[in-house]
Amino acid sequence: MQDDLYSNQTTCVELVKYYLNRISENAVLNAFLEVFDADALAQATFIDSKIKTKTAGRLAGMVIGIKDNIAYKGHKFSASSRILEGFESVYSSTVVERLLKEDAIIIGRLNCDEFAMGSSNENSAFGKVLHPLDHSRVPGGSSGGSAVAVAADLCLATLGSDTGGSIRQPAAFCGVYGLKPTYGRVSRYGIIAFASSFDQVGPFTRSLSDAAILTEVMSGVDGFDATLSRLPAPVLLPIEKSKGKKRIAVIKDLVAQGGLHQAVIDTYLASIEKLKLAGNIVEEVSFDYIKYTVPAYYMLTTAEASSNLSRFGGVVYGYRSDKSVDLDSTYKKSRTEGFGAEVKRRIMLGTFVLSEGFFDAYYTKAQKVRRVLRNKLAVILQDYEALLLPSTPSPAFKFGEKSKDPIEMYLEDIFTVLANLTGMPAISVPCAVDADNMPIGMQIIVNNFEEKKLFECAQELETIWKT
Repeated sequence: MQDDLYSNQTTCVELVKYYLNRISENAVLNAFLEVFDADALAQATFIDSKIKTKTAGRLAGMVIGIKDNIAYKGHKFSASSRILEGFESVYSSTVVERLLKEDAIIIGRLNCDEFAMGSSNENSAFGKVLHPLDHSRVPGGSSGGSAVAVAADLCLATLGSDTGGSIRQPAAFCGVYGLKPTYGRVSRYGIIAFASSFDQVGPFTRSLSDAAILTEVMSGVDGFDATLSRLPAPVLLPIEKSKGKKRIAVIKDLVAQGGLHQAVIDTYLASIEKLKLAGNIVEEVSFDYIKYTVPAYYMLTTAEASSNLSRFGGVVYGYRSDKSVDLDSTYKKSRTEGFGAEVKRRIMLGTFVLSEGFFDAYYTKAQKVRRVLRNKLAVILQDYEALLLPSTPSPAFKFGEKSKDPIEMYLEDIFTVLANLTGMPAISVPCAVDADNMPIGMQIIVNNFEEKKLFECAQELETIWKT
């Protein structure tokens, strides 16, 4: 696309107008909560002038949407919650600053599950996001608006956040690429926290190269985030073609554990066979801990959410109940009315996990499980370049199908939470479709800070499904 810009075949202004029209035509999807039309057009005009003088940045012409939990100075953001009603950011997140520095154009903010808590995008205070291929199905969550915006061609790329699969699961459901970088690779400064030791920002794209350049631009040292690695930003482009055989691990008896949709099983087994036929070594490894990942994840993330969300009380900013009569009732009524059901459920569960008498039984034990998972996966990845898993147990399910049973909904994260518990980078690659033409993605996990290897393995998986 940049070649077209530099050869005067199109302009950034024309691209923005195209996407603004696409957003308007597809408003029923409810992907965007707000469109920055005037800002985007002004930015496009400025970048067009830079293109003429050949001074434009690496992302010139890339029109991007951002999840509604990412701060952009002078713009509202609410994490799709009433509790932040009317709140406008006074600064930009580090990732937004880095995108703008390279001349990306931010076109709007995207719908998501409230405070990034959900696997279906049914929990937003501003209505559910519809799947672009079938409006009766969920787009995945929590970054459902981000996935849909890319899948429906409402912008070129988007940013989401991934706490337990909130990028990879909707990416798989919508048939696009979704990357969760290594924890500590991309700054979390300016991101509304759900669970601080899990959250990571990453891109949704329609190509691996776009995901790679966005990850490059967003990565690197940031003095505003003390949890960030001191490693420099990785060089991910060009994505190198496979040299020789890749050693890829798959979990023994994964399919036999049950709970997988037949189309996902078929795609998973076909991926293994295609990788072998392409000359790669794919071997089973013992990993008997998958069943512990979801319980450990929800013990730890709800505990962190209980702490992080305590700052929202209707006193300084955001929603304040008109039924308040004193300080105590201001907190109680504002939080009761401002938070949705799923957020309140997780706050209460996290408060219980952290309470006296239960802290060691739940929180401490879950931290021990997290360490076991990290150590065991690191051992596997010493002998293998990557671990291959399904991204999700099933293709996109129908609205209401799982929302009445929180446990069933939580189990949708069974294959994605492992990367968040261990901090390792992972990507969902679109591979196939089921009988209803719904996309199916496969997931690749590599060792910490090996994003370059992750993209090489993803390209190998992409290639075998395209041939």
